[in-house]
Amino acid sequence: MDGSSMGIMNQRGGANGKPIRVLYSFPLKLGAERICYTAWQQVNGLSAAGAEVTVFSAAISRPLPANVKVRPTLARGKIRFPSRLLGRMAYARLHDWLVSRRIEKMAGQIDIIHTWPLGALRTLKTAAKLGIPTVLERCNAHTCFAYEVVQKECKRLGIAMPPGHEHAFNASILARESKEYDLANKLLCPSDFVARTFRERGFPDAKLARHQYGYDDKLYYPAAVPHTTNGGLTFLFAGGCAPRKGLHHALNAWSQSSASKDGTFLIAGTFIPGYAEVLSQQLAHPRVKVMGHRNDLPELMRQSDVLVLPSLEEGSALVTYEARGSGCVLLVSDAAGAVCKHMENALVHPAGDVAELAKHISMLHEDRNLFFKLRETSLSGIRDITWNAAGQKLLQVYREVVDLT
Repeated sequence: MDGSSMGIMNQRGGANGKPIRVLYSFPLKLGAERICYTAWQQVNGLSAAGAEVTVFSAAISRPLPANVKVRPTLARGKIRFPSRLLGRMAYARLHDWLVSRRIEKMAGQIDIIHTWPLGALRTLKTAAKLGIPTVLERCNAHTCFAYEVVQKECKRLGIAMPPGHEHAFNASILARESKEYDLANKLLCPSDFVARTFRERGFPDAKLARHQYGYDDKLYYPAAVPHTTNGGLTFLFAGGCAPRKGLHHALNAWSQSSASKDGTFLIAGTFIPGYAEVLSQQLAHPRVKVMGHRNDLPELMRQSDVLVLPSLEEGSALVTYEARGSGCVLLVSDAAGAVCKHMENALVHPAGDVAELAKHISMLHEDRNLFFKLRETSLSGIRDITWNAAGQKLLQVYREVVDLT
């Protein structure tokens, strides 16, 4: 490495031990549910890893570490501009515009900007003018891929996504996100599956950066005394009950498996309109229990043996990290974005392959030695998938992006 390169690294943070200065831009309520929770945990992990983080978020719903600078864009104190007045896209655009204006005054104070979909376009353009490296979070597969998969599966099932649902086709969202893809220096892909959906649409490897998500080991941990598995195993599906999650494939595979005779299949989640009606026969199976939305998921996971997630499209489902941390064996599709290896610490089937999924369910039911081997190996690696581990990995990605820009 020559002297000029070393000088750039020292100035931007990295080689000389100085913390990387991160501007983390999030266009929604940081710390709320789903991706808002993911973003909140990312910030916590980055702070623990040693990054110097400034958060520009529309609003904040959970406290952040004291060393994180918080600058809400659409809230002041307890007063928050309600997103329902503008709608999701307009709300995100307003946040984006405000962030783009603020960073114009922060040149030289930022090493890298972390953005999220729909709230990034102006920010990315301004950052490019200022010469600040940027990354764009890809919490799901390429949006075009996601729309196509969901539309195809809904058509096959004879249902439609509810109007306004995030996976109902929206040309404006697709167009805006496509522009964001092009402008960011790197697209943050939390799974090999996500990266693959971008490669298939012509994005070079140099544009893609692999990171991961995590789980909270204070909430999700194995039971002190593992419950007996002398009878049937307990299989758990946890998440939104919609076609993209593949619950219909799980239920069809369950009915074909040997586990359906004396095992238990739990469903924790709410159904989109029309989906439960299509699955009424499978849901009526005597060993299937529909539990609705649950607030006790950590305990429910500790009481279960296997997490089943046969998704057709995901980013990297947090439930797979949480289930591993709780001691569940993963039985997932290759589109679930899970951090696991087939026949080493999990069983992975091709997305949509009901026959292979049924085979895997039966394997775990009939071969308890296999079940315990997978469980033991899975638990031995859970320190590598906590949110702190994710923060360290993300910080390394930042360093690489900064060094290359």
